[in-house]
Amino acid sequence: MHEIINQALTLLRGMWKHRRLAVLVAWVVAAVGAVAVLQMPHRYEASARVYVDTQSILRPLMAGLAIQPDIEQQVTMLSRTLISRPTVERLVRMADLDLGANTKAEQDALIDQVTRSLSIRSTGRDNLYTLSYRGESPESALRVVQSLMSIFVESGLGDSRADADSARRFIDEQIKAYETLLTQAELRLKDFRLRNIDMQTQGGLDIAARANEISTALSSARLELREAESAREAARRQLEQARAAQRQLPALSGAATPELDARIDALRRSLDALLQRYTEQHPDVANTRRLVRELEEQKQREVAELQRIAQANPGQPVLEANPALVELTRVLAAAEVQVAGLRARVAEHESRASRVREQLQFAPRIEAELAQLNRDYDIHKKNYEELVSRRESIAIGGALSGAASLADFRVIDPPRANPAPVAPNRLLLLPLALLGALAAGLSVSFLMSQFRPVFFDANSLRASTQLPLLGVVTQIQNERSRRAERRSLLRFLASVLALVLLFALGMALLAL
Repeated sequence: MHEIINQALTLLRGMWKHRRLAVLVAWVVAAVGAVAVLQMPHRYEASARVYVDTQSILRPLMAGLAIQPDIEQQVTMLSRTLISRPTVERLVRMADLDLGANTKAEQDALIDQVTRSLSIRSTGRDNLYTLSYRGESPESALRVVQSLMSIFVESGLGDSRADADSARRFIDEQIKAYETLLTQAELRLKDFRLRNIDMQTQGGLDIAARANEISTALSSARLELREAESAREAARRQLEQARAAQRQLPALSGAATPELDARIDALRRSLDALLQRYTEQHPDVANTRRLVRELEEQKQREVAELQRIAQANPGQPVLEANPALVELTRVLAAAEVQVAGLRARVAEHESRASRVREQLQFAPRIEAELAQLNRDYDIHKKNYEELVSRRESIAIGGALSGAASLADFRVIDPPRANPAPVAPNRLLLLPLALLGALAAGLSVSFLMSQFRPVFFDANSLRASTQLPLLGVVTQIQNERSRRAERRSLLRFLASVLALVLLFALGMALLAL
């Protein structure tokens, strides 16, 4: 600690050796600073206060009907981004500040100076904004603030309309694009359904359920066919037994065929019943007609045979019709019709089952393709409907915004210029200039003490030179040297005090 104190004292004593140069530099710097402060041009400030009312009655009315813009955020962003180069160029032209700027460099310098002098300050949540500008004259500052307030209000009203128009145009373009996509998706879905019309579901059943249903129906038809065939065989056996018993009876006269007539009558009644339910092309109808034709041909052959027998044996009578044979013949004919219809039904179900089995091989791929088409269609439809809804909301919002403004700009304090200059603050700049001058003097004395060092004791000399010291010669000051030292100290203090008093006098004059 003692060594540090000794070094500090040595440094101060070295700086004291150059006190005259330090005072001279301080006076020169103080004079230059004072002249610079006094020569600075006056700056006059003009300001205005604007209140932005965003609590419009339309905002609660628009809830749920239209898209509500964040008016407060828009105004806040406007206040932060309004001071831009295009706005300042427009402001300079409106306030006639560019009359003296003839070259490009002068215009750029003017724009930079105006940008630095403009200010838009907000008080926070109250939406109260202060617009201010500092110019070379009160008149020019007032014109600039008036123009800035006009631009502020116009920008706040115009940007919302421009944003709504651009949003509407963008949504219209998107709606057209999605309308095209939706139409294409509908066409692809229609073509797919036409190509795979056999694979489409019926009654809410998919292809696997349809295959199960057809298999069940086929099994049921086969069972009914077996039952009908058993009933037919039983009827045929009963008919043959009745015919055998009839042959043992004495022959009756005539050439009638009651068995065939009964069967033909039964088939015709069955045909009438089928025609009431089906068309001519139905397999049951076709089979019944075929059986009727075959029985009629058989009847013709038997009648011809009976007539031939009657002609060959004129004395022998022909068997007359037996009611039991007629009834058995009718039952057999009905059984044969039922068997023929069931065979046609079994064949149809077998054909359907075969087709369904073939379709089952391609069903997963077709169902996946259908699901993809439906998913694309649903996505395009959902986006299209949402865009149409947004467009209607923007249209309603634009109509309401046109009916009444959502933000009301109110001028609290009109533009006013202060007749007294507000800058530069010479009472603050002059003390700073004095401090700068004193700092410059101290810096010069410190630098000179480093450039031309002086040793005040033997230890510092020995430590600096690293050489042996033979001896020390002590100077004894007499009265004359002491008086000269005191006069030098008084002159130094007087020069410094005079500098300070001169600056204090100047500040007092400026204050008055």
